[in-house]
Amino acid sequence: MTRVAGRGGSPSAPRSADVAQLAGVSRKTVSRVLNNEPYVSDDVRRRVIEAAEKLGYRLNNAARALASGRTRSIGVVALGTAGYGTASLLVAIEKAVRDSGYALRVVNTLDGEPDDIARAVDSLLDQGVDGIIVSEPVIEGEVSVRVDVPVLFLGAPPAFGGPRAVTASVGADLLARAATDHLLDLGHQTVHHLAGPLRWYAARDRVEGWRAALAARGRHQPPLVEGDWSADSGYQAGRKLAADPEVTAVFVSGDDMAIGLIHALTEAGRRVPHDVSVIGFDGNPVFAHVTPPLTTVRQPFDAAAREGLRLLVHAIEKPDTHMPPASDPPVELVVRASTAPPPSSPS
Repeated sequence: MTRVAGRGGSPSAPRSADVAQLAGVSRKTVSRVLNNEPYVSDDVRRRVIEAAEKLGYRLNNAARALASGRTRSIGVVALGTAGYGTASLLVAIEKAVRDSGYALRVVNTLDGEPDDIARAVDSLLDQGVDGIIVSEPVIEGEVSVRVDVPVLFLGAPPAFGGPRAVTASVGADLLARAATDHLLDLGHQTVHHLAGPLRWYAARDRVEGWRAALAARGRHQPPLVEGDWSADSGYQAGRKLAADPEVTAVFVSGDDMAIGLIHALTEAGRRVPHDVSVIGFDGNPVFAHVTPPLTTVRQPFDAAAREGLRLLVHAIEKPDTHMPPASDPPVELVVRASTAPPPSSPS
């Protein structure tokens, strides 16, 4: 990195004029390149970026905001929880936002109440964000808030309007269908389902994927059992399912619940996977090291966040153009030792 000498020969922070001189362009051109404005040739853009990197020049955010009318920041409304799926998606969003060249502002809510979400959105708007991501798995009713920036609803339907409301899928229904298909492909006649709390969008999407897979094969749909994402709720559900000798396969809406379910089945003498196959949902790597190692579907947190950010940044930077088509996240089945063909006859 080249240092620019200040008065007395001591190094000082490089200025845009230094970048312009090294790149052989005007200061206005430097401003255009660093603010990602159009009408700059690829060669000039490359020279300016290389000069800025060589000098260690960092564009002042306040100056950038004055020049472009944008703060280059994105706000996130997220549920304040340490759950693996919710926390992993927030980490993926943060990485995608920063990789897109924006700063991140996060406001957590507690329970999905409309008033809490409205206050979170107002807080982000007060900070001057250019766009908002709503990564809120529970929204209990209509949110009354005025928004003048694009909004991305990630894994949930729009809860309020704005100049440009964008939705992006996290692929929960596709993953649920793949999990159910895996068990059916092993030869099970049907698949039982331990769902998450149905007030959550994620739980409902997974139920839809499970039902779609059974319907596509013309299979009987057993009554679903509802848990609350915890291992203890999986254990309680497992005690009920263990008493039914017809149960040979269970798709569980979360890995934590799956571990509780396996605990209850094992206590009741129903061996996994010899008597009952169990598949989870999330892809928490910890559960590769339980007994038996858990077969699961891995949530594509990074891919879903990148795709959502691509759409949101387009809405921010190109507001007068059509939105590009959204693509579905990848589906990844992680086969371990908790699933197998069904027993020859019910236990």
